[in-house]
Amino acid sequence: MESTRLVIFDCDGVLVDSESIVCRVLAEEMTKLGMPATVEELDEQFSGRPSQDCIVDIEKRYGGPLPEAYFHNTERRIREAFHSELEPVTGIREVLEKLSTTDLQTCVASSGPHAKMQVTLNKTGLWDYFDGRIFSAEDVGRGKPWPDLFLHSARHFEVDPAHCLVVEDSIAGVKAAVAAGMPVIGYSHNSNRARQLEAEGARVINDMQLLLDYF
Repeated sequence: MESTRLVIFDCDGVLVDSESIVCRVLAEEMTKLGMPATVEELDEQFSGRPSQDCIVDIEKRYGGPLPEAYFHNTERRIREAFHSELEPVTGIREVLEKLSTTDLQTCVASSGPHAKMQVTLNKTGLWDYFDGRIFSAEDVGRGKPWPDLFLHSARHFEVDPAHCLVVEDSIAGVKAAVAAGMPVIGYSHNSNRARQLEAEGARVINDMQLLLDYF
């Protein structure tokens, strides 16, 4: 990866430790509506995908439009949990500090909306590392696992996909990076998820600071 010019970070699960919070709240609210779900199940199904795609899947399971109270309760509880619990992914600040001393360009490319990233990156003190270089699935027609978002990011910097390095924690994200023709590092503590990420084409690490070996 000596030819890397641009490092593209996913947000949730890579920069901020938010996936477990979101999946926990979703599981509890879905269960209230008669759709029993576990954190593990939802992490497997929804991680790395645009929220609207996830809502479509939940509505299919529910058998119709979700009650307005579901959205109100879910959004409120996630917002409250972010305020009290959200932290940066362990080791990511050291990685970003190291990158700031190199000639490599960096950006964020997330399935999450801009408004959510503004909250999570500011809450964890990571916003200033990427201010002005944050891309969302809102910016393109299709989110992950389609390659559109990563290709959009590369075009912004006028960098060939082969000279990008993507850091992802989701299967959808790894698929998107591979489809974009970009090398990808998969990050996961879960051995089953790690095997899945590797099977999709990622080099897998279980400690974010191991990412420093690739710069």
